[in-house]
Amino acid sequence: MAKKGKGNRIQVILECTEHKSSGLPGTSRYITTKNRKNTPGRIEIKKYNPIMRKYTIHKEIK
Repeated sequence: MAKKGKGNRIQVILECTEHKSSGLPGTSRYITTKNRKNTPGRIEIKKYNPIMRKYTIHKEIK
């Protein structure tokens, strides 16, 4: 049987912070999930940016 009610896991979008200031066209975004109870604040993760070809900090956007 399927679970009823609202779950704690939600989908979030991560966007590169360095890409905006670099002036390059396009954006680097990732979609992931997080547990609402364990991490109530916005998350920051180092992810690969294929446009800049290096690892950069990606922050959660709303």
